[in-house]
Amino acid sequence: MSMTDPIADLLTRIRNAIRVRKTAVDVPASRFVRAVAEVLRREGYVEDLRLAEEGGPRPTLRIYLKYDTDGNPVISSIGRVSRPGRREYRRVESIPRVLNGLGISVVSTSRGVFSDREARAAGVGGEVLCEVW
Repeated sequence: MSMTDPIADLLTRIRNAIRVRKTAVDVPASRFVRAVAEVLRREGYVEDLRLAEEGGPRPTLRIYLKYDTDGNPVISSIGRVSRPGRREYRRVESIPRVLNGLGISVVSTSRGVFSDREARAAGVGGEVLCEVW
């Protein structure tokens, strides 16, 4: 089975895992998926990520989800912005602020995958992949 949108798959797996209160979720690993997950880790939305060591044909990335002290997920919403059918590119000045800075958008730039804050600091725009809060 070939996957047309690995980022949408990543977000859906995270959303579903949170819904059933899982501590970790496995996703097919690629450098791009790993870079997006790394932004979520840096911004404090996921606990940790590791390359799973199963000897399967495809590498797997295990993402450890984060919950607060009451057991509520840190991620309350995670959704795709730019889709394969309708790409969303933004210059650095027009990268959206999610919930006035309470959430983040993940931006794929020419210099790598950044959060909206990091992209503004680096002065680069790019494709707005998803929004998280």
